[in-house]
Amino acid sequence: MANIPATPAAAVATGHRASPWPRSSPSLPRRTAMLPSTGAAAGPRASWSWRGAAAVARAATGSDKAESSLFSEVVRRLVVAEFAQILFVEVSERLDTFQASGARNQNYMAMYSSIFGGITKDPSAMVIPIDDHMVHRGHGVFDTAAIMDGHLYELEQHLDRFLRSALMAKIPLPFDRSTIRSILIQTVSASNCTQGSLRYWLSVGPGDFQLSSSGCANPALYAVVIESPSLQVPAGCKVVTSSIPIKSPQFAVMKSVNYMPNALTKVEGEENGAFTGIWLDDEGFVAEGSNMNVGFVTAGKELLMPRFDKILSGCTAKRVLTLAEQLVADGRLSGIISRNVSVQEGKAAGEMMLIGSGILVKPVVQWDDQIIGSGQEGPIALALYDLILEDMRSGPPSVRIPIPY
Repeated sequence: MANIPATPAAAVATGHRASPWPRSSPSLPRRTAMLPSTGAAAGPRASWSWRGAAAVARAATGSDKAESSLFSEVVRRLVVAEFAQILFVEVSERLDTFQASGARNQNYMAMYSSIFGGITKDPSAMVIPIDDHMVHRGHGVFDTAAIMDGHLYELEQHLDRFLRSALMAKIPLPFDRSTIRSILIQTVSASNCTQGSLRYWLSVGPGDFQLSSSGCANPALYAVVIESPSLQVPAGCKVVTSSIPIKSPQFAVMKSVNYMPNALTKVEGEENGAFTGIWLDDEGFVAEGSNMNVGFVTAGKELLMPRFDKILSGCTAKRVLTLAEQLVADGRLSGIISRNVSVQEGKAAGEMMLIGSGILVKPVVQWDDQIIGSGQEGPIALALYDLILEDMRSGPPSVRIPIPY
């Protein structure tokens, strides 16, 4: 685990990393964790290690699959067995076993937590307190930034939105903007990840299980670096009109952790053989996808997007609008507009596309039962994908921040 300097200058001056948390960050004590007992008082556990048992299983079978099976069997047995008090060190071992079981399908390279005031590269330690109000009340906000060729893409733009969301959610900042920015950059640096994504969260913090955040002494900042060695391919997809109610504008424009409607919209789309669902606003106009913006190319060759007043202001979508000026200049587009879009107009468009930091630009070839345009990936969507990808790789300093590995 590595500690974080309060400012980049402090790291240069001292050569060491110190926690920016206003209080000192003591090392984790050796403590015990009590699990509920189903019978009489439970005594100390026998000296049995999940990690050791898993290693024996691997040695016997020569396969990591045995470890996963062992993990599942132990969990099943514990459901019906008496639980005993376990030491914190064994909690750590069991977390390691869970990590090794293959239950996670992404590679987490580093995590920063203001709770322990530093960076860890151990995925088993990438946890947050259960009484953090972001967990049990959803009182938190988040944002992201892509990592491309050792640079953070549009960090400043995403960070500005992040802080606006925190203000709307009434979450005080644990540090000023420059310190948060420094922490995020240093977390990516410690990860040695050159391609992937950075996700970060602000919470009112841990403290209790009440509804009010008045018992939370300090807000919390978390950040995780996720490795993604390959990029999304701009293949055409199907979308469906979502039956899940859209968030009210007050919450739609805030990037909070309350993503249940978004998750259900995505699931509903997948259940219907589609990539995602498309939301309509309270007036029946096209709003957005589950976690991406929507764009169209009209019959008059205009790039058309719904207005951002009732939906999340997508940083990638706004950058695409800027880059699309190049297609206006060379005649491939006649203009760029933002206004209300009816479902009928959207389905009759020459092209439709989804836009977001995780997919960049993804062509839509079918909406419900309606084929969009020719039914193939449209040339404007593919051109915009190439433009945003080029911008990520060689754009101006305003959108690319080099990581000091």
